[in-house]
Amino acid sequence: MNTWQIVRIAAGAFILLSLALGLPESPIFVSPWWLAFTAFVGLNLLQSGFTRWCLMETLLRKLGVRPGH
Repeated sequence: MNTWQIVRIAAGAFILLSLALGLPESPIFVSPWWLAFTAFVGLNLLQSGFTRWCLMETLLRKLGVRPGH
């Protein structure tokens, strides 16, 4: 897998998990504060779209994951 694939899979998983933990209607509800994590991931995706820089992608490259095109 490439770095961009891993970043998108992780972001999607983080968003779905934090929604499940933060929405009162969810069977695994913990606290509405988990929705702040959803917003954090969304803001990072938005930021990376404008700046073309993503911290997670940089870290993955340093760990040896091949960059994607």
